[in-house]
Amino acid sequence: METRRLRLLLELSRLGSMREVADAMHVTTSTVSQQLAVLARETGAALIEPDGRRVRLTPAGRRLAAHAVDILAAVDAARLDLDPAAEPAGTLRVASFAAAIRRALVPVIGTLARDHPRVRLHLREHEPAEALSLLAADEADLALTYDYDLAPATFDPAFGVTRLWSIPWALGVPDQGGPASFGDARDLDWIVNSRNTADDDVIRTVAALEGFEPRIVHRADSLGLVQVLIVAGLGVGLLPADMPVAPGVRLVPLTGPEVHLRAYAVVRRGRAAWPALALVLKMLRA
Repeated sequence: METRRLRLLLELSRLGSMREVADAMHVTTSTVSQQLAVLARETGAALIEPDGRRVRLTPAGRRLAAHAVDILAAVDAARLDLDPAAEPAGTLRVASFAAAIRRALVPVIGTLARDHPRVRLHLREHEPAEALSLLAADEADLALTYDYDLAPATFDPAFGVTRLWSIPWALGVPDQGGPASFGDARDLDWIVNSRNTADDDVIRTVAALEGFEPRIVHRADSLGLVQVLIVAGLGVGLLPADMPVAPGVRLVPLTGPEVHLRAYAVVRRGRAAWPALALVLKMLRA
């Protein structure tokens, strides 16, 4: 089988439309159709079937698409293995949550500029689900994501995942007259992330252990905005315990249980040996 045809089948399984596959792969729709017909003859199995005005994968097509993930990853690894000692070079597309950009990627960019000027990072700020979607679509080479130990994430087997660091989180409350513990906030409004549900899950888990249902009212994308809302007396929310807070905000440690954010570097399987990506992963682990 030609790997390019497997790539077309895998993209069809992901996108669901020959026209979308053609656009993504920069070919014509008729080319996609013809190449999938050749792949069907090579495998001796029907891979697609009509579905109204569209097409869908047959059970055999779905099984082959699942195999294609491993096959294409192995081919990528084999190509990279031909010259694993090559000088790192190229543009690395990174999708990352904001805190990781500040904490890790900005220092990495400075080191690259000094020691490896042929490696450049293009950054996009995204929450984990968005970053992983870009990675799956091959629109990013590296995703930095996170979860909480009380709300663990699951990852697609097509990805390789490296654990990076862990940060304790605390409860952000008004500095004057705010609650002294998580349980003391049972009657207050809560502020959570507007683009991710992980902190909702954590707050509900800890609140259940304290015997109450949190009243989640406000949703904000920025930790800075969360602090503005706390100072304004509009509620309480989770904040990193190691981050300086704005005047008017106090951090209450979480001890029963503790809450930790865990950061991950995620790549497509078979890609981690690319010298530029391998270099950045090594720097992030350090």
